[in-house]
Amino acid sequence: MVVGLTGGIGSGKSTVAKLFAAYKNTAIYTADEEAKKLMNSSKIIAEKVIVEFGNETYKNGELQRDFLAKIVFQNPEKLAILNSIVHPEVRNHFQNFIHTNQDKLLIIYENAILFESKSNVLCDVIITVFASLSTRIERVMERDHCSKEAVLNRIQNQLSEESKMIQSHYIIINDTLENTKNQVKYIHNILTEKR
Repeated sequence: MVVGLTGGIGSGKSTVAKLFAAYKNTAIYTADEEAKKLMNSSKIIAEKVIVEFGNETYKNGELQRDFLAKIVFQNPEKLAILNSIVHPEVRNHFQNFIHTNQDKLLIIYENAILFESKSNVLCDVIITVFASLSTRIERVMERDHCSKEAVLNRIQNQLSEESKMIQSHYIIINDTLENTKNQVKYIHNILTEKR
């Protein structure tokens, strides 16, 4: 069973994925991490990114992440172009991951832009992780050492929390670690029929 795991930036998707990873019958695929790897290893992505965003996007074959981020996070159209280049490759990579993890009961597909990239169609069940806006801003500022304005820019480029929750089968309220652990256990039990 493929389980989509999404939520806004700073909601705690990675924390929830780690909690699911504790179960031996579960495999985790983190789209953001894999996209970063693919952007440095895929010639197809590199060629398309250079055409769209210029030669400065790669130096000695390595993606200049900060340079690209400055372009796309202030321009929704440019972000959409980047996503249209990267996400088909991530989707193909994920299909291979499913194939190599057929022995697992659950495959968790962690993807911040699950709905925006239309990757929700690959999932049997969808979980959205929710945290308050103030908590999310605080977490991202601390994690990425950036300004509140930079975080809000990134949030504005994502689908609203309400829209994600309406389209989800389960919602995890990520307020305290203990509460989140209990919710993960409950959902894992339902999905693997250990009620």
